[in-house]
Amino acid sequence: MEHARPFIVGLTGGIGSGKSAATERFAALGASVVDTDLIAHALTASGGAAIADIRHAFGEAMLAPDGSLDRAAMRALVFERPEARRQLEDILHPMIRDESVRQCGQARGPYVILAVPLLIESGTYRERCDRICVIDCPEDLQVMRVSQRNGLPEAQIRSIMAAQASREQRL
Repeated sequence: MEHARPFIVGLTGGIGSGKSAATERFAALGASVVDTDLIAHALTASGGAAIADIRHAFGEAMLAPDGSLDRAAMRALVFERPEARRQLEDILHPMIRDESVRQCGQARGPYVILAVPLLIESGTYRERCDRICVIDCPEDLQVMRVSQRNGLPEAQIRSIMAAQASREQRL
């Protein structure tokens, strides 16, 4: 017997808004969670499915000594060269999309939380979502959280935030 398609809630929010805390809470309540950030991290880990394409497109300089994506080097490159960002997205987005579809299809509970940080910006996942949940907090709190978590300077955090949809666009 084929199981019914679960109700899919797209969860989104800016960097440092609290998406991970929200997905953890939903998971504790029994929802299946498909997190595109976690998928991206797996794809770009040492031996991940995207590493060969990243190496081919950007060279060894974008890889850490362990063979994973050097996130700091790539972050600097994509903010310096918009075409590099598009090239990286062209590599990662189809892989992330395919894996998220696979994981959603395997979910057995009645609800799936599909965590997509750039849900509003990409538009790709919207048609798969029955509802959208936006996680929001004051910008200063976002900056503080990201600074504590990643050790990035405020100016760099704010430039990342500026590249994302605004609070008004999300809400």
